[in-house]
Amino acid sequence: MSDLSPEQARLDPYSSLAENTDLTLQQKITDLHTVIKCAKIGMLVTRDANGNLHSRAMTPATPYSDTQLNLVFLANNVSHKFEEIENDAHVNVSFCDPSSTDWASYSGRARVTQDKELINKHWSSFITGYIGDLKDGVHKGDKNDPRVAVIEVIPDEIKYWITKHSSAVRTAQVGYGAATGKATAPGELRIISKEEIQLAQGLHSK
Repeated sequence: MSDLSPEQARLDPYSSLAENTDLTLQQKITDLHTVIKCAKIGMLVTRDANGNLHSRAMTPATPYSDTQLNLVFLANNVSHKFEEIENDAHVNVSFCDPSSTDWASYSGRARVTQDKELINKHWSSFITGYIGDLKDGVHKGDKNDPRVAVIEVIPDEIKYWITKHSSAVRTAQVGYGAATGKATAPGELRIISKEEIQLAQGLHSK
């Protein structure tokens, strides 16, 4: 079901035309994973104690399961983003693939943990390149380094856009719309609701 009211749909024909509500949940998750894998890097947005929003580029850890909707990042827990998450757990993570203009936006909450099972599952030696081996025998930059922590983003809602046509066709469609005054949507807007997220994760609403 669309989240647009009839009046919003009338005044925002672009979103009304673009939104596809006829897909199964698994179809939506599969295409969302494709967007994220093509984009590779997401922008994690957090809020500091003064209300300022800060974003930084981060690569989500793999593997993905077929129904996974949580995002997992490994990071240095001494960095400011951990202070900001402690201040306000509400976060946004956005992805964009410039080659296709596909994008995704996660709105949700971040959970910080140093669960060894999660770290082992998602560990990549590339993390060492970001946090470094301090040569003190403790902070070695490996998966046992006390600075290594997991940021798990648990979404409340996910919106994403997937392009359905080539760049040439999209340009032609928008040009035709501009010439005729008729709105066009050269792709699809998809929404994964909180209820769908809970279903995918095997959770039950209380």
